Amino acid sequence: MDSVSDSVVKTGVLVVGAGPVGMALHLALRRQGVACIQVDKHAAGLNTSRAAVIHARTLEVLESLGVVPELLSSGLQVTDFRVRETDRVLLHIGFSELPSVYRYALMCPQDQTERILRRHLDAAGGLIDRPETLLTLAESADGVLARVGSPDRGSRTVHAQWVVGCDGVHSTVRELAGIAFKGEDYTETFVLADVRMDWPIARCEVSLFFSARGLVVVAPLPEEDGRSPDRYRIVATVAQSGDAPGIPEVQAILDERGPRGAAGRIRELLWSSAFHLQHRIAEQVSRGRVLLCGDAAHAHSPAGGQGMNTGIQDALSLAAPLAQALREGDLRALEAWAARRHAVAREVVRMTDAMTRVATAASPLGRSLRNTMLGLLGRFPLVQEKIATRLAQLHVN
Repeated sequence: MDSVSDSVVKTGVLVVGAGPVGMALHLALRRQGVACIQVDKHAAGLNTSRAAVIHARTLEVLESLGVVPELLSSGLQVTDFRVRETDRVLLHIGFSELPSVYRYALMCPQDQTERILRRHLDAAGGLIDRPETLLTLAESADGVLARVGSPDRGSRTVHAQWVVGCDGVHSTVRELAGIAFKGEDYTETFVLADVRMDWPIARCEVSLFFSARGLVVVAPLPEEDGRSPDRYRIVATVAQSGDAPGIPEVQAILDERGPRGAAGRIRELLWSSAFHLQHRIAEQVSRGRVLLCGDAAHAHSPAGGQGMNTGIQDALSLAAPLAQALREGDLRALEAWAARRHAVAREVVRMTDAMTRVATAASPLGRSLRNTMLGLLGRFPLVQEKIATRLAQLHVN
């Protein structure tokens, strides 16, 4: 149990951030019997869909938390990913032959994933202190002194043997630890919209459409409360956008870039956003007694739905080495974790950057070469299977 002495709260691990990565880590640490305090600067979960796909490897590692049955019942299984230019299929990637019991990508919006993780964390007796912001970090002889503050309760000091930053791209933990976050911003602006619409393509498919004006991705989302199956995620590049797009703007993108004659008709806009992307990686994921997981350690394009999946795998592979370090003082497994996850992050950033640059090729020659290359890849089943395995992250141990 955590203890209080001289107004300092003591714990084994302080987890900063309570998105899916932070909650997965907290749950895993509790299963290891590790005392843990978790803080998050938001008063409640963000309650937006954001990351919407859970890949096969992530489902495999989540089995240890007992959350997979609920995720499967809440999600939608997608077996096909097709790259198209209007009505022409350039490349088909199928997931039905994946070397896993989960032969699909599970579409499950992030807010639903977070609700499921939170229910299990509540059942395990785990608490999240909200809203509480990390103010300072200072290494001590046997851990880290962290000052955290709340608008209602003022500030307090937490003495943790280890601090794990699961607090996103703008990580306060990473900044206070002095860890560089190296990379670049993309020039393109992206818009995202969750809609209800009529759509001519089967709901077992995620579709990526190329056009001279940019790309658009259309992915089915699971239904809630027994409503008809007409909920979709749309992501597209645009010349510029300062505001969240409305129905007219999103409909125009579908009409221009989607299938000819039947691009789909939007009936309701559920949520939308405009955003810029970046690709960056932390110089290291471990410095002293500070560790980084998820977007705090690596930021990249959403191409292939790799971000949240990589972060959850960061967290769940950390729990056992961190417990060993706490109990035995043996850091070898923790050092191996840091080296491995940093290498995985570099690989993911390289892959998603390549996918994004190929998908956003601007010149007519570049687009023509891209489409020809994808058409050639589509002729080799073994290549398609390898791509599917990498997207599902099944090549990662």
